[in-house]
Amino acid sequence: MKNKIVINIQTNCEKCRTYAMKEAVKASGANSVELQGENKNRMVVIGEGVDAAALTKSVRKKIKNASLEIVQQLKLEGK
Repeated sequence: MKNKIVINIQTNCEKCRTYAMKEAVKASGANSVELQGENKNRMVVIGEGVDAAALTKSVRKKIKNASLEIVQQLKLEGK
């Protein structure tokens, strides 16, 4: 089952956003990672078997200000 994980990142620095994205891409099971929102302050990770708490913790180690907002299961298409 695929999960959608939304993490709030509080940073205005493009370099910090890049660090956060790289950390999310390294997560086991992550299929896609994108920044959303007006200030690119929401990172959306879609994947299968991604540990949301561990991912948030690793992003927080890189950029200091990250918080888990939403974890939801996505419906599989065609079912």
